Amino acid sequence: MAKNLTILGSTGSIGESALRVVSSFSDDFQVYGLSCKSSLDVIGGQIETYGPEVVAIESTDKDLSGKQKELEKRFPGVEFLYGEDGVLELASRTVDIVLSAIVGAAGLKPSMAALNGARRIALANKETLVMAGEIFMDLVERKGVELIPVDSEHSAIHSLLRNIPSHELRRVVLTASGGSLRDHSLEKLSRVSPDAALAHPTWDMGNKITIDSATLMNKGLEVIEAHHLFRIDYDMIDVIVHPESIIHSMVETVDGSIYAHMGIPDMALPILNALAYPEKKANDFGTLSLDRIGALHFSSYEPARYPALELCFGAGRTGGTMPAVLNAANEVAVETFLAGKILFTDITRIVERTMNSHEIISDPDMDSIIRADNAARETAKRIIDKEL
Repeated sequence: MAKNLTILGSTGSIGESALRVVSSFSDDFQVYGLSCKSSLDVIGGQIETYGPEVVAIESTDKDLSGKQKELEKRFPGVEFLYGEDGVLELASRTVDIVLSAIVGAAGLKPSMAALNGARRIALANKETLVMAGEIFMDLVERKGVELIPVDSEHSAIHSLLRNIPSHELRRVVLTASGGSLRDHSLEKLSRVSPDAALAHPTWDMGNKITIDSATLMNKGLEVIEAHHLFRIDYDMIDVIVHPESIIHSMVETVDGSIYAHMGIPDMALPILNALAYPEKKANDFGTLSLDRIGALHFSSYEPARYPALELCFGAGRTGGTMPAVLNAANEVAVETFLAGKILFTDITRIVERTMNSHEIISDPDMDSIIRADNAARETAKRIIDKEL
């Protein structure tokens, strides 16, 4: 029997990759619900192709009301939900699997809501764990929800650790492509345009994640995510630059052995692993030919080139509300850079200044985390307006 699947953020890059998986395995997965923010033309095509029972549209923009009515008329058998409450309602419905793929802090509340109805959460929204890792992981355990990571790095570690007892683990190594600007001189980074920063050499990702890859902020957020997912200390997490993006992560055991998880850079593969776990399924997404690649390269990251990574390690070790502040300030800074209003090198400076102004709450509840997120956004905007 096919498993019922809800995809939160179905019009983003992860959501579209997930629907590729559904197309290839239509006997195994049936779409129950889809959600988007405002991409109504895209989700209209998805409704026609995949026939969901429920669709949630987050935006309440009046300019979209006409298109919303057109969708309702075009698909009379579909239940439409609207606004943030509509997305949370869909997320909380009982299904076999919820794929949480909304980008950024906006995905936190839907991920939390999914704990109320999902038997399994396939987690692609790293901000859920960055902002509220302790709270979320405690609820996962208490509610008995199965949590499977979707990020390619964490999917790789999840697979590798299946056969390694915790007492035999020395460290995990997250690989980073280095992003679109890894070969630029440090002197030229301040003059990089948004278009140049968006030209990722190996992965096809959304704009925000692509910029985070260029600063290595994305990898830093993944460090915090790994800390919570696998319950490991930050001293046991390393990052190494691997331009080919063939090794997605590695684990080292206490005897010095290193185990690597390799595959082509296509998000359909970790998504399939998360949906089908623990089964491995033959697929037509492509296979790895090492003879064609010829060589794999590795190097340490340069702190001067990637100061965001050290900010993430620091925020993770500090804990409390600091990771939420880090994430919020970064979202504001990246959006401002993409709008052409600040320099690429300003992104990390804005984040650091926002973090330095924050009064930490060490043991926050969800309300405290949301307040810290909101306050950090306002602080980051003030910094941009007054100091840059």
